[in-house]
Amino acid sequence: MRWTLKPKPAEEKIKHLAQALNVEEFIATLLIQRGIETFEQARLFFRPSLDDLHDPYLMKDMDKAVARIENAIANQENILIFGDYDVDGTTAVSLVSSYLKSFYPNIATYIPDRYNEGYGISYAGIDFADDNGFSLIIALDCGIKSIDHIAYAKERNIDFIVCDHHRPGEIIPEAVAVLDPKREDCSYPYDELCGCGVGFKLIQALGTNRNQTIEDLVSYLDLVAIAIAADIVPLTGENRVLAYFGLQVINAQPRPGIKALVHQIKKKTLDITDVVFIIAPRINAAGRIKHGNHAVELLSEFDFEQAQQFASEIEQYNSDRKDLDKQITKEALQQITQNQEENNFTSVVFQEDWHKGVIGIVASRLIETYYRPTLVFTKSGDKYAASARSVKGFDVYNALEACSEHLEQFGGHMYAAGMTLKEENYQIFKNAFEKTVQETIHPDQLIPEISVDAEIDFENITPKLIRILKQFEPFGPLNMTPIFLTKKIKDTGYAKTLGSEDEHLKLFVKQNNSEGLAAIGFGLGHKKELISDQKEFEAVYCIDENEWNDKVSIQLRLKDIK
Repeated sequence: MRWTLKPKPAEEKIKHLAQALNVEEFIATLLIQRGIETFEQARLFFRPSLDDLHDPYLMKDMDKAVARIENAIANQENILIFGDYDVDGTTAVSLVSSYLKSFYPNIATYIPDRYNEGYGISYAGIDFADDNGFSLIIALDCGIKSIDHIAYAKERNIDFIVCDHHRPGEIIPEAVAVLDPKREDCSYPYDELCGCGVGFKLIQALGTNRNQTIEDLVSYLDLVAIAIAADIVPLTGENRVLAYFGLQVINAQPRPGIKALVHQIKKKTLDITDVVFIIAPRINAAGRIKHGNHAVELLSEFDFEQAQQFASEIEQYNSDRKDLDKQITKEALQQITQNQEENNFTSVVFQEDWHKGVIGIVASRLIETYYRPTLVFTKSGDKYAASARSVKGFDVYNALEACSEHLEQFGGHMYAAGMTLKEENYQIFKNAFEKTVQETIHPDQLIPEISVDAEIDFENITPKLIRILKQFEPFGPLNMTPIFLTKKIKDTGYAKTLGSEDEHLKLFVKQNNSEGLAAIGFGLGHKKELISDQKEFEAVYCIDENEWNDKVSIQLRLKDIK
């Protein structure tokens, strides 16, 4: 594990911002590292406002999308809301369908079956629309590469509106409207929205037409916040505003489905981390284990008792998902050892009976052991299908593009992608992918890195600092929880290991004559020896507040010690 201290910004910049905001230089440094250099940028950061959301009509084709939907409503057409089976897709479908249903009845939803139809717009979905008299399909979180599918629908007199946030290919599909801020010809000011975020911009535009204000749409932001957290998009700009207000809805007035998922949790206030680790995996589990429809039912249900019933089923899917991912991870690690691939530049594994719904999670788990770009394949029909995950700074999408002659199809982004190939091409592709990564990855990218914001002493950790850091929330990509480095620390003799395999470390630490601080290091149990007998050590950590029996205390969450 390497620790990298972020470069310190120019002194005059730090001084200027510290004076403008009346904060310590150390806080100004943290802000500049996040791209916040002026009073105005800091105002937007610390005081997110719904007024800072962009006009949805700045997105290319938005006027066409709204006109087509209004036309469908005027002509009593049936509209099908189609979305991917993951969190981003199912929240987007719940959002757009529940909004439209609030004033128009002829709305149905469709989530493709992960196993029979695979990712994105499917021919089965279009046939369903054709058989059931739907003349308009709104596709969410997918569709930007579905050229052939959309042409197929057109032959059946079915129009498409695409709302996507993935990178377009060379050709834009011939839909009535294609909303995607990543289009080269789209000048929308913010291009890091998730699929549900693009869906929200669509209902915002429709709302403008119906004399609704943004206040009328705030209740939908719980879904947008969950999608932002789960899809790991940057928590900057418009995403920060949407997530900030979405978290408020989750905590104050969540829809019954979300309330049912979280009502067992003892915490009073959920933050973005709780959304990532508690809410998102459960919503995802429906599509992984059973069917994404279950997630849409839960998120669209307005009767709390019925929602609780759905939530308990989803709880069971999540439990099954955990068992599966443990088992498959174990088998995948054995395969890497058996093939003597421990020292490769990539991990590429395949077993035909691995559950397709958890291979993405397994890829992430493998990176915890072998830190390198990872693909996990399973059999899907007569093809092999895989999920890809990458390491910090390495673009796995570009690497797949370089080997695309061996693939049937692929899609995704820098850190996560999916693909299918023919059985006979597996080994050729595996070799080509290993070679591509070997030639393009920087050796440093194969060593996990902890990026440290600043070096501080324990005396800097004051209630005021914690109050200010709280205002940095919600945290996420490009606005991560600050990580601090402190040197010359000693354990006060309370160090102990926790967990069934002594994998965690609990300490009470001091620096010089500072007040003692509680600290916990998940997965750091093996480092207990480093700190025994009052040996001095260095630590990198986040500052947490620990809630226990209604008491709140400061706790350091250790990332690593040396």
